[in-house]
Amino acid sequence: MLRIHELSIRFGSTLVLDGVSLAVEKASIVGLAGASGGGKSTLLRCIQGLEVPTLGTVHSEGNVGFMFQDFQLFPHMTVLQNLIYAPKLKGSTSYLEKAQLLLSTLGIEDKSNAFPQTLSGGQKQRVALARALMMNPEILLCDEPTSGLDASSIFEVVSLLKSINDEGVTMLIASHDRYFLKTISNRIVDLNKGKIV
Repeated sequence: MLRIHELSIRFGSTLVLDGVSLAVEKASIVGLAGASGGGKSTLLRCIQGLEVPTLGTVHSEGNVGFMFQDFQLFPHMTVLQNLIYAPKLKGSTSYLEKAQLLLSTLGIEDKSNAFPQTLSGGQKQRVALARALMMNPEILLCDEPTSGLDASSIFEVVSLLKSINDEGVTMLIASHDRYFLKTISNRIVDLNKGKIV
């Protein structure tokens, strides 16, 4: 489903990823653990194509969705507008129905006309997840999906991600929260100073 071979990337003189190789099977959940600066987010960004590796290859089968750590919601758009923006650009015709279904599934249908700055952290997290799912990803990359959330919101995120995985979506989740990763992952990969340890 996802194959990473000898992936390395430098930012200036700093080697951020150093020969990372990883295979992720279809419909599995792989946790990426490690301290800040270990290369977790950079690895996800390379898989998504947001960063160009210095060496190595990434091969993925199917659409890849990305859930950003800081949500990256457009502040001048409502929740619904955030969800339909990319599908509309791609020429999709059923984006409104899909957006409303996702908002309902995630329990935030009453927030469709709200702006991001009026939402709680947990609500923003759900909107970010819904937006990533709008593109029907076969692989979902999540960067610190529980960052800044309280215990009850973390439980909700775990339940949501598991329900999405039950539908066959493969996931790679970066987090410094090892307990969260143990709760949700099939296996955990440790990154330290750009290497799998």
